[in-house]
Amino acid sequence: MLTVSSILGNRQALDGGAMFGHVPRQLWAKWAEPDAQNRIELVCRAFLVEDGERRILIEAGVGAFFEPKLRERYGVVESHHVLLDSLAARGLTPADIDVVLLSHLHFDHAGGVLQSWEAGQPLRLAFPRAVFVTGRVAFERAHTPHTRDRASFVPGLTTLLHESGRLRLLEPGQEQSPELGPRLSLFESSGHTPGMLLPLVRGTKVTAAFCADLVPGAAWVHLPITMGYDRFPEQLVDEKAALYRAIGPSGMLLFTHDPLVAAASLREDAPGRFGTSAEHAELDRLDLDGRVGI
Repeated sequence: MLTVSSILGNRQALDGGAMFGHVPRQLWAKWAEPDAQNRIELVCRAFLVEDGERRILIEAGVGAFFEPKLRERYGVVESHHVLLDSLAARGLTPADIDVVLLSHLHFDHAGGVLQSWEAGQPLRLAFPRAVFVTGRVAFERAHTPHTRDRASFVPGLTTLLHESGRLRLLEPGQEQSPELGPRLSLFESSGHTPGMLLPLVRGTKVTAAFCADLVPGAAWVHLPITMGYDRFPEQLVDEKAALYRAIGPSGMLLFTHDPLVAAASLREDAPGRFGTSAEHAELDRLDLDGRVGI
């Protein structure tokens, strides 16, 4: 049985204009209500895939590695490591995770692989036996970032991952890996950041696509909606369309940043005009082999 569960991590508050790029505030404010500082609420949600005895954690969220001053600067709400608490609520410890798959290494997707900040302590990995899987292109971008996105990465994280001896880097175009097993394939996207990998979890009834920052939430499903953070917005739009074709009309989208919607079925109202249906706030061991849609 192949199942997927949503695992809540730490929340953030980020500028709504940056999150919606060229979309006018008058429009995006209807989709995500801003606070007095023009920030909207976002979550950092991971997904747990269980395939037999293998447990794969897709993403790790922002975690709690920031020192207090930086936590406030980047809008991270909680000071404790919410992702680890959410795993504990399911009876799991970090040592129970076999694989952590990172779509890319921006801090709000990879910071959760680190233990919580403690004064005077260096960065430490939180998952003691997991294999860390990511793309070589994304890893190299994080190791030697461009000036434009240097602040998006965690200094020293790439070194920690490399020195752990448990890092597996996938080459461009590589769609599968032994660590992920035969039922996860990878869709490569570079519109947001170079070499981002989106896992497609292929059940016999449903294919679920983890959208990472290609489609951060339900409000971004419509093809023209992109973020100000995106490197190549037009390329990203084309990649969205390609992802939708890859999962098909019965496919499911898994959202990392949407505070209200963890997963939804893809809907095409007219040629090239997409939306969502059957939205779910969370998933609890959804059986991708035994269900048609959600």
